[in-house]
Amino acid sequence: MEKTSETTTEYRPFLEYSKEELAALLKSWGLPGYRVGQIRRWVFARETDRFSEMSDLSKELRTKLAEAFVAPRRDGENGETAEKAATLPILLENGVEKTLAPAETGGAAEVAKIGKAAQTAEARETAADGASVAAAPVGFDSVFEGRLVAKSVSDDGSEKLLIEWRDGARVECVLLRDDRGRRSACVSVQVGCAMKCAFCASGLGGFSRNLTKSEILEELLRLNALLPKEERLTHIVVMGTGEPTLNLDALLPALAEATASDGLDLGNRKVTISTVGIPAGIRRLAAENVPYKLAVSLHAPNDRIRDEIMPQNRIHPIAEVLSAADVFFKTTGRRVTFEYILLDGINAGVEHALELARLLRNKTAIVNVIPYNPAPELPFKTPSTQTTRRFVDALEDAGIQVKIRFRKGDKINAACGQLRWSLRDR
Repeated sequence: MEKTSETTTEYRPFLEYSKEELAALLKSWGLPGYRVGQIRRWVFARETDRFSEMSDLSKELRTKLAEAFVAPRRDGENGETAEKAATLPILLENGVEKTLAPAETGGAAEVAKIGKAAQTAEARETAADGASVAAAPVGFDSVFEGRLVAKSVSDDGSEKLLIEWRDGARVECVLLRDDRGRRSACVSVQVGCAMKCAFCASGLGGFSRNLTKSEILEELLRLNALLPKEERLTHIVVMGTGEPTLNLDALLPALAEATASDGLDLGNRKVTISTVGIPAGIRRLAAENVPYKLAVSLHAPNDRIRDEIMPQNRIHPIAEVLSAADVFFKTTGRRVTFEYILLDGINAGVEHALELARLLRNKTAIVNVIPYNPAPELPFKTPSTQTTRRFVDALEDAGIQVKIRFRKGDKINAACGQLRWSLRDR
């Protein structure tokens, strides 16, 4: 592993360190423990992501932190050039993303100026007309590892970020707003997805790798930074790209930081982990008695349909998934939510609702009905409002508690099932 300074023998991102590990490192530098709290407040309270701006720390300590925690530059990596910056900003026009050409911005010098401003204020910067502008790469002293490639904004208040990591892999994450004051972060846990659910765009590019704890935390911190100072994240939904139960070793430590009082300070019950239904993963969540909510993507009332739209069901059929969900409920006492995407002509009929009701009879559960969010690459259709209403009515008449998830972010491909490893060639 490449050395980054005399203060550490190998590079490890700042956000990978737990509070205890950071305290041990600072102690080895001869520094008092209270410095840990100071540093974490700067990062988690949205003050700055840059060590150089942590003004209550000595200049010597700020330099030492940057030397220890900023990733080594690759050969020839000296920041953005005006020419490269000219291809980075992405604007949103009526829900359509596009790359700005120099002619549209006043030339490469003007684009470089925009990129520099975005670099200073990160994702909080917008163009004068309100269109969102992608930030340039982070500075050489930031706790962040990735760079913001694009930011999209929907008229419903949803904001989607595309982040590129140092190995070139990219993920999308979303900030969701509603009129009840909820500010939810929807985060990804993998680059791509191997589950291959037929109706979901997230797996179209295949699976690449798991995200690290620091990368998941960076998603949360970047989304939190989109909010004005008087607001904060209220919920986390692990419903982005990837299967959470296949990356629990990174996800659970990241969520522990997010829910810590000196982290993002979210309540445990404000966090939901969504899974396609990996029994071993669900049972691990039960065994570790995680304090979070569990959502299981069911999406079909029988194995025949589920085999067709969710290939994972051929390995772990519905009975195994429900058995693991029962274990989670009995162990933790927390009710399981079963997610059900309505696909017109496939699983959205009254007969399917009645079959689903029989499947969930006598279970302490709730069904989250999700009208399909279209993806242009996929052939499925959203059922009509009348079809959705009949489905919900049939469930409720059978004694099943139901919620309908309203579409958020669909205009910027940020709604349920629409995230993808996009813009790979830019």
